[in-house]
Amino acid sequence: MTPLDQAINEIDVYGFTLVPDVLTPEQIGTLKNALIQSAERKGEDGFENRGGASMLVRNLPTLDPAFFQVIDHPVILPLLEHFLAQSLILGSLSARIVRPGDGLQNFHSDIPGHMLNPLSPVMMNTVWPLVDFNPKIGGTRIVPGSHKSGHDGPPEGFDVQHVFQPTCKAGSVLIFNGQCWHAGGANDTADNRYAVFAHYRKSMLMFQLDPHDNFPDEWFEQLNPRQRELLRMQQGLRALHAADEHFAQPAKQSK
Repeated sequence: MTPLDQAINEIDVYGFTLVPDVLTPEQIGTLKNALIQSAERKGEDGFENRGGASMLVRNLPTLDPAFFQVIDHPVILPLLEHFLAQSLILGSLSARIVRPGDGLQNFHSDIPGHMLNPLSPVMMNTVWPLVDFNPKIGGTRIVPGSHKSGHDGPPEGFDVQHVFQPTCKAGSVLIFNGQCWHAGGANDTADNRYAVFAHYRKSMLMFQLDPHDNFPDEWFEQLNPRQRELLRMQQGLRALHAADEHFAQPAKQSK
């Protein structure tokens, strides 16, 4: 069984897989520095979603071209294409900086109940740790097998007793079915926890965070053809990109 087959089977069975050594130390350093600088300019301090405060940095492709390398990484993208097809899009690429003392999130699914499908998910999530993860510093907690539960979170009164929380080196990537119940962990160390979150969607869906918004024109030529497809930028910036039918229309010029 190839590593790709192993990872696909783990996602089928457990709902997630952990891929080690995806990023080099140099890439980790570049992304971490870009994230810190982006957070200084655009970070949302005290962001709280389903519990668990953090600093949120949204829509990273519009903040630093260093993040482009995450969009179509050759190790990770084939796994996502297996579940979402090659026509998938990048729904959003953002980051959370979880500071000392920031607490737990509540378990949830990123897919609403009416869109749950145990055979074919509409969304896949990836977590890119830029520091070493362990239970003390926290990290995404996942309930194994919950992608097949038919619920978009624990039912009222349900006691979640079986949880996976990764212990891994910076540069690993956690990939999971967006239907999995998951939640950020508490940071009980004296150091910030840095991680990038890229989630991908089937092509019939719109972006969560639209990369066309405020994307610098001068960065467009740095995107390779596959990255442009994943960002729906084949026809340039700020086309009518919210729906697929615009691809049949003449390209609009960037402003």
